[in-house]
Amino acid sequence: MKLIFVHGSGNTGEVWKYQTAYFPDSVAVNLPGHPVGKPCTSVDEYADWLHKYLLKQGYKDPVLAGHSLGGAIVQTYALKYPQDLKGLILIATGARLRVNPDFLAIIGDGIADPERWLKEFVEPLYVRVSPEFKEGIMKDVAKVGAPVQLNDFLCCDKFDTMDKISEIELPTLVVCGTEDNLTPVKYSQYLANKIASARLVVIDGATHFALLEKPDEVNQAINEFLTDLEKA
Repeated sequence: MKLIFVHGSGNTGEVWKYQTAYFPDSVAVNLPGHPVGKPCTSVDEYADWLHKYLLKQGYKDPVLAGHSLGGAIVQTYALKYPQDLKGLILIATGARLRVNPDFLAIIGDGIADPERWLKEFVEPLYVRVSPEFKEGIMKDVAKVGAPVQLNDFLCCDKFDTMDKISEIELPTLVVCGTEDNLTPVKYSQYLANKIASARLVVIDGATHFALLEKPDEVNQAINEFLTDLEKA
């Protein structure tokens, strides 16, 4: 199996640093435009890009792990190319990801005023992340920039698999934090209820970035899931 991590809106593969260190044979991709190249304009396009990437790399029995937008991409991939995959890991995501219009406005204003965007919108998202790691994440988000993050959030806003999600038959791990205000626990509960072979792990005290705030618990959940996949 090959574990592949897919980041969320405005991030890079570095957001998975705790996971790639724990799973040394894993890969964290940088989506197009993050920061190199041109971003895709829909979740479907991102899923197709990921499909081409995996085919080119020749990875065997991939397990896709996606956070937020990455989770939407992973769901879409599983619906379009289920034969390619061994399993799914969905972290802080949902079958629909409508975005607060105020967030879109703040990010849009950040195109002209990036310092304000970073201070008022981006930095609060990582308030519970360890200071030494937070600095690197902030630099990565700044490199990606407000225009790409806005594009990603618009992709999320248009995303909706609520009427299709039950078609996923792959073994699936769903992870969320109890204090996630962007993708609340009910989003993950919906995924776990609709995907027949899903298991749900709720991380107490974690927000939208449980993978950064509670990496030991997230890694343990992933490890147990992968162990069960190997046994199967």
